[in-house]
Amino acid sequence: MRFWLLDKIRSFKPNEELSALKNVTMSEEYLADHFPEFPVLPGVFMLEAATQAGSWLLRLSENFAHSVISLKEVRNVKYADFVAPGQSLEVTVSMVKKDDRLATLKVEGQIAGRQTLSGRIVLERYNLVDRDPVLRDADERIIQHFRRSQKLLLPQGMTAAAG
Repeated sequence: MRFWLLDKIRSFKPNEELSALKNVTMSEEYLADHFPEFPVLPGVFMLEAATQAGSWLLRLSENFAHSVISLKEVRNVKYADFVAPGQSLEVTVSMVKKDDRLATLKVEGQIAGRQTLSGRIVLERYNLVDRDPVLRDADERIIQHFRRSQKLLLPQGMTAAAG
């Protein structure tokens, strides 16, 4: 993950649901271009926030079992409202189905109770060592990075699920 689009995880139910917050501020560089006279969070960033929330649901539910979680498919995504600077986007992801490699999630985004985003995403998860045994150390470094990063997002006392 090269940039963070989540500021805080608000709630987490292992293997079921995660809710996270993205605060939009005028200091975000992309707002100067999107759109200069009417700055709003780009739809692709709303989708990326949902993808990051889904990744955290999987990481926390599976005790960081996979180093790589990536967006594989997007289905029926609809954007219903703009998210402007000064507003907070609440993203909720709910598990629909999951197997050894793929997870399908329902995604919703809201600002002040109004829907801004809805749809489904499919996330793929795996470890680099599955493709090349030489990459075992890279898997461990990536997983440790996310274990440390969870402290920035999780409320005090909330932890990853065991196992």
